[in-house]
Amino acid sequence: MSPSDAPHYQVLTSLLAPALLMAATGSLLVSANNRLARVVDRLRWLVARRTSQPAHLHADLDRQIGRHRRRSRYVLHACVLLYSAVGAFVGTSLGLAVDAFSGFRLPVLPTMLAIAGVLCLMAACLYLGLEVSLAVHGFDEELDLDMARRPD
Repeated sequence: MSPSDAPHYQVLTSLLAPALLMAATGSLLVSANNRLARVVDRLRWLVARRTSQPAHLHADLDRQIGRHRRRSRYVLHACVLLYSAVGAFVGTSLGLAVDAFSGFRLPVLPTMLAIAGVLCLMAACLYLGLEVSLAVHGFDEELDLDMARRPD
């Protein structure tokens, strides 16, 4: 390796960080999409159950349906943010390459894209945390309702 090759290897090495962040974000995205699919399936089941239940049970089902709708919105927001994060991390890689080709005159470009990606990732994690909290709260309520309906 000649001394003139060193900047090229530094640029290639710097491209690894966004790639690792893309992989981590992709993993969260797969998980979030699976959660969304489960929430939608459960929501469809609740709506179908509501149509076959007597009217006096609709209030409990309506509350569960409302909670699952909120859960689906939380996961949807998380997915959009995760896709945005992936885009920002891809942009970071491209920004690093553009910065290198411009003679390192644009260091703010990849930095700002990386910050945007990390902020999107953090916000998505907050939405996923809200969704999980809502899921556990809903599960507790459903258990309480089932236990109250069962004869001793």
